[in-house]
Amino acid sequence: MATPGPGDPVDAKSGKAPLAQRIDPTREKLTPAQLQFMRQAQLAQWQKTLPQRRTRNIVTGLGIGALVLAIYGYTFYSVSQERFLDELEDEAKAARARALERASGH
Repeated sequence: MATPGPGDPVDAKSGKAPLAQRIDPTREKLTPAQLQFMRQAQLAQWQKTLPQRRTRNIVTGLGIGALVLAIYGYTFYSVSQERFLDELEDEAKAARARALERASGH
């Protein structure tokens, strides 16, 4: 039986896999093959999360669009209510004027 080494996927003592180390490619000298592998890994991670991100972006866009349409609709509704209230006030003024004319006419 071979002795476990640092390249083994599972540590024999703890039974856990080793964690990947975060490296800074600007500080450490990496070979072109290592840089290419890093790019491939980053691309794979990006492609893996792309559908989730796309769905989240679509839902967010629809939510913002619905909010904008709701504000737009409410604005039109409130403006039409103001016009309606203005018409009621005009009718009330006319009714008061008629009432004053009747009162002064008697």
